[in-house]
Amino acid sequence: MTMLIKITLIVALLLSIIIPFGAFLLGEKSKGRYKAALGVNVFFFFGTLLLAVIAMFAFPAEVSAAGEAAAEAGDGFSTGLAYIGAALSTGMSCIGGGIAVANAASAALGAISEDGSILGKSLIFVGLAEGVALYGLIISFMILGNV
Repeated sequence: MTMLIKITLIVALLLSIIIPFGAFLLGEKSKGRYKAALGVNVFFFFGTLLLAVIAMFAFPAEVSAAGEAAAEAGDGFSTGLAYIGAALSTGMSCIGGGIAVANAASAALGAISEDGSILGKSLIFVGLAEGVALYGLIISFMILGNV
């Protein structure tokens, strides 16, 4: 039964990627196609998320002998939290780095258009903003190294 759930979720995720992309490329060439593609993508993403939650609670997990030993030792919970921590450190640092790069790069382009001699100084600030994402990735590797 779990194989059927996995196949259903993979198909749903693929559809949430293919259908919005097709709606974007094949739809009417206007400004509204961006909103339509984003809306379809969000609909299928949250639909897939809802299916995953229903599947998770509807069917009990099959525990093997090794899984029972790990559950008795309590390793499963701490390992799961380590993976969540690694994912959060990478994800949140990339979001913060993206916001920082968006602000620094737009300001740098505006400044360079007025005075081309400050290109080196402005690239340093954009590079520092990108470093935030790399620091989060390094932290996630450190967390996963201890798992």
